[in-house]
Amino acid sequence: MGRRIYLEDVPLEEAWARWLRALEEAGLDQPFPGERVPLDQALGRVTAEPIWARLSVPPYPAAAMDGFAVRARDTVGATETQPRVLPVHPADAEGGACYVDTGDPLPPWADAVVPVEQVQFDAEAPERATRITLYQPIAPWANVRPIAEDIAAGELVLPANHRLRPVDLGVIAACGYVEVSVRRQPRVAILPTGTELISPEQAAARGVRPGEIIEFNSLVLAAQVQEWGGLPTRFPIVPDDLERLMEATQAAARTHDLVLINAGSSAGSEDFTARVVSTLGTLLVHGVAVRPGHPVILGILHVDGRPVPVIGVPGFPVSAALTGEIFVEPLLARWLGRPPRRRPRLSAVLTRKLLSPLGDEEWVRVTVGRVGERYVAAPLPRGAGVLSSLVRADGILRIPRFVEGYDQGQVVPVELYTSGEEIEGTILAIGSHDMALDLMAQFLAERYPGRRLQSANAGSLGGLIALRRGECHLAGSHLLDPESGEYNLPYIRRYLAGMPVVVITLAHREQGLMIAPGNPKGIRDLRDLARPDVRFVNRQRGAGTRILLDYYLQRLGIDPGSIQGYEREELTHLAVAAAVAGGRADAGLGIRAAAVTMGLDFIPLTLERYDLVIPLAFYEDPWFQPVLELLHDARFRAAVAALPGYEVTAMGREVTRITGSA
Repeated sequence: MGRRIYLEDVPLEEAWARWLRALEEAGLDQPFPGERVPLDQALGRVTAEPIWARLSVPPYPAAAMDGFAVRARDTVGATETQPRVLPVHPADAEGGACYVDTGDPLPPWADAVVPVEQVQFDAEAPERATRITLYQPIAPWANVRPIAEDIAAGELVLPANHRLRPVDLGVIAACGYVEVSVRRQPRVAILPTGTELISPEQAAARGVRPGEIIEFNSLVLAAQVQEWGGLPTRFPIVPDDLERLMEATQAAARTHDLVLINAGSSAGSEDFTARVVSTLGTLLVHGVAVRPGHPVILGILHVDGRPVPVIGVPGFPVSAALTGEIFVEPLLARWLGRPPRRRPRLSAVLTRKLLSPLGDEEWVRVTVGRVGERYVAAPLPRGAGVLSSLVRADGILRIPRFVEGYDQGQVVPVELYTSGEEIEGTILAIGSHDMALDLMAQFLAERYPGRRLQSANAGSLGGLIALRRGECHLAGSHLLDPESGEYNLPYIRRYLAGMPVVVITLAHREQGLMIAPGNPKGIRDLRDLARPDVRFVNRQRGAGTRILLDYYLQRLGIDPGSIQGYEREELTHLAVAAAVAGGRADAGLGIRAAAVTMGLDFIPLTLERYDLVIPLAFYEDPWFQPVLELLHDARFRAAVAALPGYEVTAMGREVTRITGSA
């Protein structure tokens, strides 16, 4: 009988319902009790009880500005021609006037304050005056803050379950407190598991050996827990050993409110988490119908007679981070007396079709920008191990169970990670991948705060199509026309007919074959790709690099079908280089800079022109000008020129301007 990879495939709502029932039965579904902390340590904490004012604010009638406290009746009749002259006395001498600063108590006999600029006094400074002259009367209680103008003693200042902000701390102190009762922070243990794991410190000291993986999921999970109000503890890496994992889990459960066991949640020969949970407590769920994050484990440990929730967190980085969002954050919020976080949403046009497994709810990472009058969402790589997709993501698109996916152009709801201000400042590039665009994103962030460049790699042809559909602000393109030998313009005329655009050169760059160091296969040129012992890795259809390859294969009379790996596709030059560096392919076509980055050898093929295709409306928009300014910036040009195989003499040069009638 074959091994079951998952014990169950539970819908997300049902998984949560099972876990909540178990938490209720264990008495773990209520907010934590309070603890008293000094106000200077209470920022961001959650109140455990309502705060009632001990004192009124202000606690006495107070001067609202600098001036002279008086009895209003003594000023009646004052005019420019018949002013009133009042002697100045100390506060305890009734009558006349008394100098007061803003916030000073009003003398008991006074009922108004005359601003210092509305009187004449007989000294250089008002506080030294012995008499004042008034030229207009003052109304009773003018410029006086009455008792409890802000807050009255006994009034509710803040309710329970309120997250404390800086201004809250000030008002609590003003009401007579030096401490506040806040919810105890949940203590969360994080246990990374896996014999193959090494710490970041080990990797920095000696490098990463074949078969080793840097353990960073615990860093991400701990930061999430801290951001959500918990107190994380990162335990040392536990190797794939059932007894040692059992011991570490028991130790963690004794001193923590929640245990996260990272990796080992599937059903491989060394995936022990489910066995540990079953042995030490109750396994409630193993396998949730959500992607990424399928092999999640939910359970309750019973250690020393104490119930402790446990989550088996999948080892893939994206799965681990999203498991934190889906299961850890709502539980911590419940314990802190807060509702689960609700991300802001917006509706956006999807830039390409998405297919999704029918039985799972899928969380797709997207980058978002405003193009014209609408928002667009460009999907990012969907692999559970592609942590960079979360770094680049502006939001999440959730595809429900039993929905096959969404069509290109469909308006979809996006839950945002990024603020609306950042999205409004996003310049969205779709098209060919280029390392100079990565540099441009960095320079934009440095030079123009509030402006950022987000790229989605769809290939040169995909970029032109995205421009035609109004889904981006610019497209990177290096499409060689086989008939004319011209770059980009024939394709622009074909795919953007009638659309006014400006074509600007970004750089010339060297394309060639990326091969393993030392060239162990003895590859000399493109003809060797047809050899049966050479494994090739290609770019996706529509990519300029793939079109360039097909152009040269046709010239050489080489049948693409004879190339082993021709149909194997990667989305970027660096991904192709990584495939060769990792031994999954012997050769791939790409730019020299990617080969150098990955430590590969390089066989040059041609120097090509890489252009930016920009709709005229954006090109002339002041909002877009930072991009154009960078093309003439000496530091940016030098940074691009420093990339291996790049030539920037023509950077910023206008290739053509198509008005729309051509």
